[in-house]
Amino acid sequence: MNRREILLGGAALALTPRLARAASVRPLKIGVMNDMSGVYADYQGIGSVIAAQLAVEDYASKLGISVEIVSADHQNKPDVGAAIARKWIDEDHVDVIMDLPNSSVALAVLAVATEKNRCVIGSGAGSSVMTGPKCSRDFVHWTYDTYEVGHALGHAAVAQGGKSWYFISADYAFGKDLRDNCADAVIAAGGKILGDARHPLNTADMSSFVLQAQASGADVIALANAGGDLNNALKTAHEFGVTPKQKLATFVLNITNIPSLGLGPTAGTLIATPFYWDLNDGARAFSKRFQEKDPKKFMPNDMQAGMYAATAHLMKAYAELKSADDGIKLVDAMKAMPTDDPLFGKGVIREDGRHLHSVYLMSIKSPAESSGPWDAFKMISTIAPEDAFRPLAKGGCPFIKA
Repeated sequence: MNRREILLGGAALALTPRLARAASVRPLKIGVMNDMSGVYADYQGIGSVIAAQLAVEDYASKLGISVEIVSADHQNKPDVGAAIARKWIDEDHVDVIMDLPNSSVALAVLAVATEKNRCVIGSGAGSSVMTGPKCSRDFVHWTYDTYEVGHALGHAAVAQGGKSWYFISADYAFGKDLRDNCADAVIAAGGKILGDARHPLNTADMSSFVLQAQASGADVIALANAGGDLNNALKTAHEFGVTPKQKLATFVLNITNIPSLGLGPTAGTLIATPFYWDLNDGARAFSKRFQEKDPKKFMPNDMQAGMYAATAHLMKAYAELKSADDGIKLVDAMKAMPTDDPLFGKGVIREDGRHLHSVYLMSIKSPAESSGPWDAFKMISTIAPEDAFRPLAKGGCPFIKA
């Protein structure tokens, strides 16, 4: 054996303990659960999976970890979501469940995960009760919530002269919570609520609800719904000539709504969002990669961007902890380090699980203002995290109180 062989042999022996340790660390297994075939399929669906995969491409090898992603369709049914979560945890060894649009499903999944002590990260989920009365030490709420968008839009629209409001709301936890949070902000700003109309999920005909809102004479018709329901309501309002006599306000309208709507029915509508594909260089670079992989060649929305950012931060915490068996410890590790990514910038995860980041007040461009099919939003102002999200002391989270 020559000197070169001895040196190589020694190097191999030195590497052996590290290789053994790496082999003993099971891959982090992430389950992306959302609506893959229904009313929210274009708004999270496969796009959320793509966003998580892009994060894995960008961070996993740098962090020295391996990650596996699986996905499932919860069909907007809480019992289906809970059953998938239980099987994923008990049989398929899924470590973290993510996304979860439809707050009723998210709450059902969170109950299972809390029982099993597994980490849940909500990007598509909106109800603020998940960091309030229904909070869990196993949960991180990343992208948005109903308190944040409700208060931001309520105060902004009243300041612009929208003193009286009528709500058209989806009749489940998300819609009710969104309506209540916005109504609180409207009243606090000196406005008043003239009435409400609540519709079932996946309502094809919005005529009666829009007619009620139009007949109220309210300055602002607020649409507390999402996905296909929001699209149908906007189209109906446009057909009935609601604008410009009455102003429309929407809470989760995003870039994914635009292809089916066009700018005509939405021009001038106010939105509050933490992400827009054309916001900065980091957003544009990610969005170009996302669009190339998306089956419909859509640009990403805020919730899909949230999947990228949350997955990136999750992997950083996992690389430190080297385990996801204890959901509370994993979430605590995520809370312990500041968040920083090219889409949401710098932020923190608060003690109650709420991710804090900047939010942007934007309005929808008119066709004349737009330079292309995805040039849809224009910036009005930046809302600081402390002005957008509910104060910790007002959330009512039981473990915070304790």
